Amino acid sequence: MYLTVKETADYLQLSESKIEALIHHNKIRAIHDGQEFLINKEQFESHLEQVEKLHKMMQEYLQEPIPESIDVKDED
Repeated sequence: MYLTVKETADYLQLSESKIEALIHHNKIRAIHDGQEFLINKEQFESHLEQVEKLHKMMQEYLQEPIPESIDVKDED
C-alpha cells in the first residue's frame, strides 16, 4: 500500500510542503508516478520504528549517570 504526500503529512502531523522537502532531500523514500509522489507504507512504518528505537536507546544512554572520578594509574 502506498501513501500520498497528503496522507503522509496527516499521519506525521506535518505540512505537505515539509513532506515534499524531505522527499527532495532524500530523507523519505518515495516514487513518482508521473503525477504525485507515493510512499510505501510498510517501508515507511518500519523506518519510523527503527528511528524511534534508536532515539529511545540514545535517551537511555544520555540518562546514564557519569561515573565518579576514576583513579587511573599507570601500571608499567
